Amino acid sequence: MHKITKEDLLNSGAHFGHVSSKTDPNFKDYVISQKNGIDIINLDHTLAGLEKAIKSVTSVVENNGEILFVGTKKHAKDVIQQEADRCGMFYVVERWLGGTLTNFSTIKKSIKRLHSLEKEGSTIFEDLTKKEILQLNREKIKLSDQHRGIKDMKRLPSMIVIVDGKTESIAIQEAKKLEIPVVCIVDSNTNPTLCNYPIPANDDSIRTIQLLVTEVANAIIAVAQKNAKAKEAAEQVADKKEA
Repeated sequence: MHKITKEDLLNSGAHFGHVSSKTDPNFKDYVISQKNGIDIINLDHTLAGLEKAIKSVTSVVENNGEILFVGTKKHAKDVIQQEADRCGMFYVVERWLGGTLTNFSTIKKSIKRLHSLEKEGSTIFEDLTKKEILQLNREKIKLSDQHRGIKDMKRLPSMIVIVDGKTESIAIQEAKKLEIPVVCIVDSNTNPTLCNYPIPANDDSIRTIQLLVTEVANAIIAVAQKNAKAKEAAEQVADKKEA
C-alpha cells in the first residue's frame, strides 16, 4: 500500500492554511511560516498526525469498532461518502442533526420510521388518499436524505473521522460529551486541541481531503482483509480437525 509522502501533500496543497489574521492561537505550533499573509502548515506535523490517527483507527477497527465519517461542507461531501462506502463504514454529508450522537435513541426511532416507509408492501400506505400518500412520500424522501449514511448504524460509533473541525463543531461537542475519540483534519483557523487526533492540513482542498480520507479508508480495509484471512485460516483448521 502506498504511503503518503510530504511530496504528495505538497502537490495537493495541504500546506496552505488560512490568512494569518485568522490563525487559532492553539494552531501556531503547526505553522512553519507565512507567505503573502497566508499560513504555511508544517507538513511534518501533518504526517505525524496522520500516522497517530491511522494507528488509532486501526486499533478501533481491530476491536470490531465502527467509524463514522463526517463532512458536510461542499468540498468534503463526495469524498466522505465515496470513501466511507468503500470501506464499509457510516457517514454524514448533509447537515449534522443536533443529537445525532447525544440523542441517538431518537435518531434510531427516526431511522426505524424510514425503514417502515421504504419497506415494499408496507401497510402504512393502505387506505390512504392521494394527498396522504404524497405526504408520506415527502417524509420518506426527507428522512432518506437525512439518514442515508447512518440508516444501518445500530449503535454509537467507536470513533469519528471529521473534515473541518470548525464546520463540524457540534459533532465534536457531542462526541466529546460521550467520550468518543475524534480524528479531525484541522486548518489553521481551527483549535486542534478540540479533537483527540488532529491532522493539520488545508481542509478546503479537495485533493488534500481525498488524499487523507483515502488513507484512513485504506487502513480500515486493510484490517478487514486481515480479519477475513484470519477467519478463513481458522475455518480451514476447523475443517481439517472435523475431517
